[in-house]
Amino acid sequence: MSGWSTESVPGPNGVVCSVDRQASACGVAVLQAGGNAVDAAVATSAALAVTTPHMCGMGGDLFALVHGPLNADAEPAVLNSSGRAGSGADPDRLRSEGNTTMPFRGDVRSAPVPGCVDGWTTLHGRFGALPLADVLAPAIALAEDGSSLSPLLAFTLSMLEAVEGCEELTGADPDAAEIRRPGVARMLRAVVAEGRDGFYRGEFGEGLLAVGHGEYTEDDLARSQAEWVPGLALDVWGHRVWTVPPNSQGYLSLAGARIAERAGLPFDPADGLWAHLTVEAARMAGFDRPDLLHDRADGTALIAPDRLDQRAARIDPDRAADVASLAAGGGTIFMCTADGAGNAVSLIQSNASGFGCHVAVPGSGVLLHNRGIGFSLRPGHPAEYGPGRRPPHTLSPALVTTTDGRLRTVLGSMGGDSQPQIVLQMLARLLHAGEDPGTIIGAPRWVLGRDGGSGFDVWEGDGDTHVRIETHAPDAWEDGLARRGHDVRRAESDVAGFGHAHLIDLTPDGPVGASDPRAIVGAALPA
Repeated sequence: MSGWSTESVPGPNGVVCSVDRQASACGVAVLQAGGNAVDAAVATSAALAVTTPHMCGMGGDLFALVHGPLNADAEPAVLNSSGRAGSGADPDRLRSEGNTTMPFRGDVRSAPVPGCVDGWTTLHGRFGALPLADVLAPAIALAEDGSSLSPLLAFTLSMLEAVEGCEELTGADPDAAEIRRPGVARMLRAVVAEGRDGFYRGEFGEGLLAVGHGEYTEDDLARSQAEWVPGLALDVWGHRVWTVPPNSQGYLSLAGARIAERAGLPFDPADGLWAHLTVEAARMAGFDRPDLLHDRADGTALIAPDRLDQRAARIDPDRAADVASLAAGGGTIFMCTADGAGNAVSLIQSNASGFGCHVAVPGSGVLLHNRGIGFSLRPGHPAEYGPGRRPPHTLSPALVTTTDGRLRTVLGSMGGDSQPQIVLQMLARLLHAGEDPGTIIGAPRWVLGRDGGSGFDVWEGDGDTHVRIETHAPDAWEDGLARRGHDVRRAESDVAGFGHAHLIDLTPDGPVGASDPRAIVGAALPA
């Protein structure tokens, strides 16, 4: 592979970037109908719930950052719509069954109440310009009339052979040109008719209570999972970078960027030292994540400049650090939208892993996420599984402003624990090296991994990570990393292992976006 060819797409009247061209087109249609960036984001997100169920859906979670003229606040509006464990959550029962970690698949207890639909209705309720019926209409049409079956979805359908209750997917022909989602269409129409209650207290909610067998109560479903929260921000490379505070791991993107800046990152991303210092910054930022990230963690303390400067000081430009000695003891989509008025949305929506926990709410077409795998079953751990708790979350959307508050960029990626690593590389290329969106998105990447890992356990163990670099990465990366003591693996072509990232930069001439070709059917489309 010689590299990913990616172009920067200008859109004076707006841009929509997502992993599926059909979904991006839905967002563009809403912009052209007079909607704003939030309308477009909700429309695109809903369409992705139809076309990419192997990555996201109405049974998953959602985080978002919104900024621009439609937001009266000086700071970005930040939405945490990640679900809470049900009232029946019982860690002792799981431990008595012999579990030391949360079940990965086949167990509804790894599915907190889904937050996605609450996220849509909350975003639209505060910022939407068009009626919700108009915003969701394109997704409903895709679900009822049929959407093109993407190669990635066709490839993964076989994973659902043992899953009951989701016949519109388990019975789909992977060789067909189109797929219809009548259950999802019905759920979307319920949201149009009755808002969030049409989903959580209607057919879906009743089905969730039934498959939950006591995991959830009616009160759990009556409570909105969406919450406006103060954004977490850090100044780096002459800009202010924003993310969602814990329970999100977005603080790692900010921390990694600050550490890389303090470590003296060179300007040339092709330099072997650039690769080494960004890898080391990510490792220094994240090695203690399992002990520190939970839904009550103090995000401001986690990115305190003195704390990060101390970590930067531990980086040796000539040698990989032994982070074990420093320790104190997918299925996701990212998408972004911008409109011609200068508003933009950074939104991430997730099943966690693939089709989630492989439990469906029968008849609804909705598979439940397995975001509960982020909980701990260690007694007394701050992230221990329990009623009403939000699990540690890998979702890490980002938004960049200038130091005087002007919106600059929205960006992010899917990728489990690799998300903040990918965002760090994008920030370094954008803010430090000055690259354009297409170059940033198509550029080679590295990600940290563990042998036999799931992609959600990079920071477990004793820091025994290796560095995977893409096949088109510069030779200087491999040589420079290996010479400094890193375990380097030049990866074979992998359309998912290095993220599906998107970026929209708000330039003086209007928004310019780029969508990740690694998603195969993704697209950045102008309005």
